[in-house]
Amino acid sequence: MTSSFSTTYFRTNSNQPFFCSNKMAVVSLLDPPLHFPRHRHRHVRPTPSIHRHVSPRMSLQTDPLTAITRLLWGRSLPPQLLISTVRSAWSATWHLMMRQLAPSDPSTGIYSRPTSPFRRRPPLKTLNLHLYVGLPCPWAHRTLIVRALKSLEPSLPVSVASPGPDGAWEFLQSDDSDELVPGPDRANGRRTLREVYRMRDGGYDGRSTVPMLWDVDQNEVVCNESYDIIEILNSASDAGMDLSPEPLKAEIEKWNRIVYPNVNNGVYRCGFAQSQGAYDAAVAELFGTLDVLEERLGQSRYLCGDALTLADVCLFTTLIRFDLVYNVLFKCTKKKLVEYRNLLGYTRDIYQDCDVHGKDRVDSLL
Repeated sequence: MTSSFSTTYFRTNSNQPFFCSNKMAVVSLLDPPLHFPRHRHRHVRPTPSIHRHVSPRMSLQTDPLTAITRLLWGRSLPPQLLISTVRSAWSATWHLMMRQLAPSDPSTGIYSRPTSPFRRRPPLKTLNLHLYVGLPCPWAHRTLIVRALKSLEPSLPVSVASPGPDGAWEFLQSDDSDELVPGPDRANGRRTLREVYRMRDGGYDGRSTVPMLWDVDQNEVVCNESYDIIEILNSASDAGMDLSPEPLKAEIEKWNRIVYPNVNNGVYRCGFAQSQGAYDAAVAELFGTLDVLEERLGQSRYLCGDALTLADVCLFTTLIRFDLVYNVLFKCTKKKLVEYRNLLGYTRDIYQDCDVHGKDRVDSLL
């Protein structure tokens, strides 16, 4: 198997190879529009205390090529550049992602996610912090959801970065007052996230990733591990729901040990696999775990019962992207989310009932 993107293929569970080319982004042209139906009920009895409301349907009503580019980049690119970007630069972007984001074991081709180097977990109330995110990133999406559910928007400002030409996170000059669109660095006035990381005492030349919590007073990176950040945010305020109550901590951790390696990271292990064996193993573990989750959610509204927890937030940010990003671009082609009745209903329930989409703005978070 060659490493060239234009000729790389992996054989999926069907009898036909899945071929990856620079036309990969237009695969959805062959598929019907995706709808999240409003009234397709799961087997689980709804929890009476949660108010239901009807949200707009998610679908590809416009040109699919434009739609999938918006899903990948959110509002990071001006509309007039959306189509040309996909058609002319997708192959180069894929190679860039492979080099920067997808280190693998050369002997096995297995994708290995680098560990986060900053893991401080101080009390949020004692610090003047700023949150850096990128909208297409599911790991950053977690932090925005918890920030909203804990009503931390007034006390934790945010800067939204955008993928630059070299794949690194950069900030855009914008007069938009909406903080949840790509714009300037609202804390330090820097042009790129790399420059922000280098401001810390002693500098930094490693991977400049989102999400990242920044100590404004000390000019220091507090944390760039997404799960640590959402735990910090959950414990920072008594407002809103407790997403990690003490009686459920053990069960939350149990589901995290299942979901993170096989689903959250599993889609990347499929998409960035560098050998047929690595790809086959990742696919088997991903869809085997989705089957387990499908069965669980036929018996329980959320992973840990009737209460939404951090485990659900982590699963949701992968599921909401599954059909239009991971299935299409990351070769997770065995099944789509819409083929899992309970997982689909669960995703829709969280999107509609818990207001995690940020004032009906889910398109900008994908």
